Parts: sequence; structure tokens; C-alpha cells
Amino acid sequence: MDQTLSATPKDLAGAVLSIDLGAIQKNWRYLASHAGSAECGAAVKGNAYGLGVEPVGRALWDAGCRSYFVARPKEGEELRGVLPEATIYVLDGLFPGQAEFYAQNNLLPALISIEEAREWVAFGRVYGRKLPCAIHVDTGINRLGFSMDEYAALLADRATLDGLSVSLLMSHMACADEPGHPLNAKQRDAFKAVRAKLPGVPASLANSAGIFLGKDYAHDLVRPGIAIYGGNPTPALSNPMHAVALLEGTILQTRDVAANETVGYSATWKAARKSRVAVLGAGYKDGVPRSLSSGNSNNPPQVFLGGKRCPIIGRVSMDMMAIDVTDLTQAVKRGDRAEILGPNILIDEAANWAGTISYELLTRLGSRYARLYSELDSGLQA
Repeated sequence: MDQTLSATPKDLAGAVLSIDLGAIQKNWRYLASHAGSAECGAAVKGNAYGLGVEPVGRALWDAGCRSYFVARPKEGEELRGVLPEATIYVLDGLFPGQAEFYAQNNLLPALISIEEAREWVAFGRVYGRKLPCAIHVDTGINRLGFSMDEYAALLADRATLDGLSVSLLMSHMACADEPGHPLNAKQRDAFKAVRAKLPGVPASLANSAGIFLGKDYAHDLVRPGIAIYGGNPTPALSNPMHAVALLEGTILQTRDVAANETVGYSATWKAARKSRVAVLGAGYKDGVPRSLSSGNSNNPPQVFLGGKRCPIIGRVSMDMMAIDVTDLTQAVKRGDRAEILGPNILIDEAANWAGTISYELLTRLGSRYARLYSELDSGLQA
């Protein structure tokens, strides 16, 4: 890792997060290659899924990405400062009374109601031109978006519709990571009908998993998110994506524990034999879920150290966690680092141990460790 954007030197941090920008670029290019003729955008909401929107946004731009999706307008403002020429959509729609903020930062709201559409049109008239936007229609997830009836009402409201500069028609899938789920085909067909009523407008339906459902889901623009950051877009198959985030905990101390002695809060782990224990300077303040404590999963949570997996033992606490290193053939010492997430402990596997999803693990990564960023992919042609 060649570049650090953290105020915390790695030798002063209990945990180190290394982010491979080249892997992010390779993942995006892989997704783009599977999108057919559709443009490949990128979801960078939530501070690029917790990994840093400034370095990640620049890396994606250098890879060829031109369309970006954030959740909140302030996220869009931050990204605009990094990428002045990018197309930036705000997925949470138009916040009340904030049209000027969107316009000043050249942010495109994904409008979700007639109320928002009318507010955007009204401000555009004051601004002196039609302002670009997306129209988000709900096709079955029942979260944000025009309902089918509301969409029909928008199409019938010519004064509003004619006052919009619609650059994208979009919807969002509920079960794309389950290829056989009947809701996928239902949403596909519903979106086809939605698109037919607004011909000529570019359309977007597929997220990371949706890209792999086939060409009927790709349309004109795909919006991958988690797969860019190393999450598996095809959960029933092996993960085709490169690991992006490497989270390592630094060993603070090693100690011998006699048989029948316990480790950690509430004495939840008892040594079945004389054991060697290492204590890592990483805990739930650093984004390591407390649910990775031993005994809290159907499969024993583990870290990777010395070429071997070592079980997490006892409770994960705020600042530290313990691992059993008894079976390691090589000695471990204070200052060594163990992989908590990375190429050997894949994020989807760790999320399964924790009873959550890779999205949550990434976006909850803490702020007090050192963040190290790699060089970009030297093989890029974009």
C-alpha cells in the first residue's frame, strides 16, 4: 500500500484498513464487461460503502465510470467537489425546499413523487431552464418511487411532465441476488411496461446482482454497488470479484491460558486445554461486529494469521478481541497483524458469521484506524 489518507499513522493504530483502488477498478471493469451495451455506473453512497468517496470516486473515474449514484444531497456535494464533470444522481429524491442546492451542485434528483416533480419544475422555471432529473418508479420493492397509479398521473399531467428534463427512468430490484425468485421476472415485466410509456428515455434497472440476470435487465445503464467493493453479486456461485478491503488487527499482547480458564467479558469462552491467546487492537468501535464473538454463530468466526485461520474466542469488546493461536507453528508477537477481513477472510463469509450482510460490515467500518490506499491499476486503458 503506497498512499495513506489517514491522520492516524499505521504504527499508532490498533487496526489498519488497506483499500486496494486497483481492485476497485478491476471489479468495475469486470461488471462493465458483463453489462452488454449498457453503460456501467457506480453506486458510491454511504462514503463509497465506507471506503472513502474521494479516492474511490477518482479511481472509478480513471477506470471509465461517468455516472454515479449517491443517497443524500450532501454526499452529492462532496462527490461533485471531487468529480466536477460526473453525472451524479441522488437516489433519495428531492429534499423539501432544497432544489437550489441540487441545482447549484448539478445534482440530479431521482424524483419519487408528483410533489417532488412539481417542486423541481417550479424551481426550474425560476432558474430559467428545465433541470435534468431521473424518474424513479416502484415496480415491486415498495420503498421509494412513483407507484404505478402515481406514474400514470404524472404522464397525464402534461404541464409537469413537459417541464422536466428526464435523463433517466429507473427502478430498483428487491430480489436480484436470488435468480430464481418470481419477483425478478415480475419487476422486469413491470419495468418494461413503465418504459414503454416514456419512450426514448434511457432506462436503468439492474444493480450488482441484476447485471448477472441477463440482457433483459440491463437496459441502458446498470448501477452496481456492493460488487465494486468486493461483495459477491452471485451468492449461489463463487465470488468473481477481487477483495478490496483488508482489515487487520494489531497484536497487543500474547498470553498463556491454562485449561478451564476463561477469556473476555462474561467468561463466555473456556479453554479446553492449555492455550496460547493473542489479543488484537480491534473491536466494535472499529467496525468489528460484537456478533463475531465466539458462540454467536453457527460457524466459528475466524481471523487469518501466520498462513492459517485462527478462531475468535470470547466476546468482541469495544477496543479489542482475542484469538486462539495455539495451533500456529510459527511464533506470533506483539505488533504482528491478523487479517479480520480480506482475501483470506472474505467479507461475505464474515458477514454470514456475524448474521448480517457485506453491505453492513463495510459501511460500519470505524474511523480510528489507519487507512491506506493502494496505487491504481496500471493496466487501465481508460
